[in-house]
Amino acid sequence: MYLVQLLLPLYDNEDHPFGPESYAPVRRLLTERFGGLTTYSRAPAAGLWKEGEQTVRDDLVVYEVMTEELDRGWWAAYREELRVAFRQEALVVRAQAVDVL
Repeated sequence: MYLVQLLLPLYDNEDHPFGPESYAPVRRLLTERFGGLTTYSRAPAAGLWKEGEQTVRDDLVVYEVMTEELDRGWWAAYREELRVAFRQEALVVRAQAVDVL
């Protein structure tokens, strides 16, 4: 079993917020394809990284799904689709193997 996490930005690179309509298709697709979805959106996660001497911050919502099989090709293509839709230079989708207890 795998836990797949998508880290989606709340704002584009010019600090324009994304509305609820930006996230609805993602929720719909993931719920239909994987049978469920967990969303962490009430207290946005903060991503920080260095660009030269400057620290850059992103406010994020995290979507999680669980899946028996990890289709890396599908996830790579979907990550690119989301990167374009959310107007990002890069977008993180990560997976980890989990044991369901």
